[in-house]
Amino acid sequence: MIHGYHVVWGTYGFWLPNDPRGSWSDFVYAWELARFGAATKSVERQEVDAAKYATWRTAARTSLAYQPVTLSGEQAQSVGSALGAFVRKSRLCVWACSILPEHIHLVLARHRYRIEQAVKLLKGAATTRLFADGRHPMSHCQKTDQDRLPSAWAEGHWKVYLDSEEAIENAIRYVGDNPVKEEKPAQRWSFVTPFQGIDTAGVNSYY
Repeated sequence: MIHGYHVVWGTYGFWLPNDPRGSWSDFVYAWELARFGAATKSVERQEVDAAKYATWRTAARTSLAYQPVTLSGEQAQSVGSALGAFVRKSRLCVWACSILPEHIHLVLARHRYRIEQAVKLLKGAATTRLFADGRHPMSHCQKTDQDRLPSAWAEGHWKVYLDSEEAIENAIRYVGDNPVKEEKPAQRWSFVTPFQGIDTAGVNSYY
């Protein structure tokens, strides 16, 4: 039985649909990018030669329509505020969160929303807050007030279904360690709820 999810979504340009390490994409829509290979949809991450991968990624990213997005500290704070507001409003239960410059990790309890819908709504909330705070990373692309801003996020997301306390605890630990791996301080977000375990009926109490 599924009790929770570990979800990840990237900023624009972070994880390309034809990334040799695998991706969550079925198709490469931009023909400029397609010349670097077909989509590499894969559940498991593939091992690649680091040097060859670095060369591939640098070349592939130059074909993107816009510069890849890297969130600043202030932009990350806007994203965190947006996620927190949405979590409180929708009564989502978040057990772990890390907002990195190029991707976001969340460990979520099962909810009335399908996980795909929850991620879409969370992305939308973050976009709205970035725009309202004057921190949207694509604002330089807007020539007039009528222009639609390109998305700051990559298409889709990556998810793992969590079906046991051990799986949930491992995901929480992994997400918590992510900032440290990037030599950044550990993160503490007010909307994160400590994991209290799965009840005896086998159904998460936050559902």
